[in-house]
This record gives sequence, C-alpha cells and structure tokens, in this order.
Amino acid sequence: MQQINIPLILNSLGFDKLNEMQQASLEANAKNTDTILLSATGSGKTLAFLLPVLQHLNPAINQPQALIIVPSRELAIQIDDVFRKMQTGFKVTLCYGGHKRETEENNLKEAPALIIGTAGRLADHIRRNNFSLDNITTLVLDEFDKSLELGFTEEMSFIIGSLKNINKRILTSATYAAPVPDFIGLNNPAQLNFLPEQENTEKLLDIKTVFSADKDKVPALFKLICYLGNRSTIVFCNHRDAVERTSNMLKEKGILNVFYHGGMEQQERDSALCKFRNGSSNLLITTDLASRGLDIPNIRYIIHFHLPNTEDAFIHRNGRTARMDASGTAILILSAQEKLPDYIGEVENIELTGEYPVPEKPKWSTLFIAAGKKDKVNKIDIVGFLSKKGQLKKEDIGIIEVKDFFSFVAVRKTKVGHALELIKHEKIKNKKVKIEIAR
Repeated sequence: MQQINIPLILNSLGFDKLNEMQQASLEANAKNTDTILLSATGSGKTLAFLLPVLQHLNPAINQPQALIIVPSRELAIQIDDVFRKMQTGFKVTLCYGGHKRETEENNLKEAPALIIGTAGRLADHIRRNNFSLDNITTLVLDEFDKSLELGFTEEMSFIIGSLKNINKRILTSATYAAPVPDFIGLNNPAQLNFLPEQENTEKLLDIKTVFSADKDKVPALFKLICYLGNRSTIVFCNHRDAVERTSNMLKEKGILNVFYHGGMEQQERDSALCKFRNGSSNLLITTDLASRGLDIPNIRYIIHFHLPNTEDAFIHRNGRTARMDASGTAILILSAQEKLPDYIGEVENIELTGEYPVPEKPKWSTLFIAAGKKDKVNKIDIVGFLSKKGQLKKEDIGIIEVKDFFSFVAVRKTKVGHALELIKHEKIKNKKVKIEIAR
C-alpha cells in the first residue's frame, strides 16, 4: 500500500482536514479487505473511498488497477472531477452511455490506472476486450443499491465475475438496509454507518402538504412556486412525459425552469444541471434520476408533484435538501383522490389563499462553448477570453463548468447580448468555436 500525501490532496481540493467519516473510512480500509460505507450524498463520501483506492494504486503498473461502478453518468462525472482535482498523477477514464464509445476506446488505450463507469457500458468494454483486467485488484460499487434497483444486476454480476484478481472491495450506499448480493463476493466486511439519525434529519427538514382542488395539479404547483418565491427548488415527477409536460406548462405561465430525465442526450442533461447549479434557473423539474448522486448545494425546497412510489424514494428525494446542517422543506401536493402515505405522520398544510406574484427571472444566463478539456481549454482560458474579447468584468462571470468537448459559463443576463456580439468572430486558443446561449 503506497503512502499518500493527504495534506497536499486536501489542499488541492480546498479542504483543511478530513471529516470524521473520511478518517474512519481510511482507517477501516487500512485494516480490512472489504468495507461497506453508509453515508448520505454530499457528506464527502467520494473522497472517503477515493483515498483508499489511491493507496492501492501502484505507479509502476501501466495497466488499469481499480474499477468504480456507479448507477448514473452524473455520479461517474462527479467522481472523475474529484479524482482529477486531487492531482494524483494517475490517469483516469470515464465510461458511460450517451457519448461515443470510440472516444472511450481511445482513452482506454492510454492505460488509465482508474476506470469509472456505469455497469452497462463497462460490461460492453469488457466483452470487447477494450482494457486489461489482469491488474484490477480494487473494486468500488458506489450507490450499489441504486445500481441494483435500476436493473443492472446482470451486468454487475458479469463484470465482477470477469475480475479474477480483486483483493479489495468498497461498497457505498445511502440506505440503511440494502441487501448485498452474493456475487459481489464480500468477505467479513467492516461496516461504517454515518447516515444521519432520523431524529436529527427531521429537525432540519420540514414536511408540509398543499391540496390541489383539481386532479391536474399544475395550477396548484404554479401557485405554490409563486408563494415560495425565487428559491432553489426541485420538483419530482414519476414519469418522463410528466416532467416535460409540467415544465412546458409552467413556462407558459411565466415560470422559467429546466427539466431533467434519463431520456435526454448527455449534453442536454449537462446543460440543464449546469443552469440549475449556476443560478440561470432556480427550478428543476425531474424524475427520481435526480434523487441520488447529484451534489447540488443550497436546495431550499423539494416538491413532490407526484407521490413517491416507495418510502425509500421519498427519503432520497428529500435528501437533496436539509444537508450539511442547512434546513429545507419538502412539500407534497395532494389531489382530492390522494392521501398521505402511511410512513408520513401528521404534517402542516400550506393554505394558498392569496394572490402571489410570479417570481423574478434569474439574473444569470448560460453560454454554451463548443470546446472543453479535450481541446485543452480550461476555466482560466474562458475567463480570459470573456474578459478581453467580451469586455466582461469579473463580477459579470459566474460559475464555469468545463466538460470533455464543451463548456458552460454563467454570464450576467444584462451583459450577455453585448458580449456575444463582441466575441462572435473571435477565437479561443486560436480556434474558432461555436458560442451561443445554452439551450
């Protein structure tokens, strides 16, 4: 097991020290072959398993040595982002559906030490012999219960059955009692439970109801959003078509929002989440896809437009708010035909009796730039370009997210039109690229 410079890694990430859960994970993984870590999203869980993974990477081996399986593209991207910021010197490659497999095949030829991916795409690469399995000794299943819940059992069983030299397993979950299938091969694992106790969570999370006079709950949702004002809010629906219908109906009523579900192309999903993160939209309409794996801070309200199918889904939806000692409110919209599920006790009802103004539009817009990491473009390049060529001041440029082949940047709405006019014939890194308002 190699020695790692934890203070240097923490400095790269902008942290002062490990939290209690991360320290416990390091100690447990040093003493045990297999570990199960229970911890909520947003608690620093990613670093808690990446540090033990890093300890087991050997710089002398020019082959994949560790594999991380995740239930969603977004979680894969998030872990990759943290690993890259750690500045370890080890190569990492992402594998997930929604972009070209050929790109991943080229990246895999560069023999990354760490591979992060979704079960379906990883199984596809293994069947095609696109990377060597001989030196993969560490396996991480992040949010393993979600992968199983989404129907990836067969692919996960195939992947794990193909890995003959695993000597370390780390499983993570945000659920107390998720069963572990035998095919994972755990051997007397250490168990670390850092899930918040329900009593503490309830102190931070308020649960309320709103009654809808109509079976179609969109009018009630519209009035509720106006009542809540311009705060960061996620609205959960049970189906993709309901997500898009609800989003469109709110837009017709003057409520700016973005929507997000599993049927969208990867660039569309990235764009929606980026707009929500950077304040170009304060309202996200989504399926349960967004209930796990997305680390978006400062979400104030969760609205259950449709009642969740299970108590577990209810818990994970609500887990997007009331995090890291911040308070939040979950609101269930009930039609006359619906009643509260048995697992929810008596809660306060919000009476929407007044007339409430439509919230003001956000002060930010998002620019799409058709260049990213693979084009050697970074955040500093984008800030410099927009400052010099677009005549934007530092305070006019907001959150920037650089992906592999494109980037998103928040720009103050009052300045974005003039900046676009100034930069339309300019080049970034001596290359002319498409720049436009993100769709």
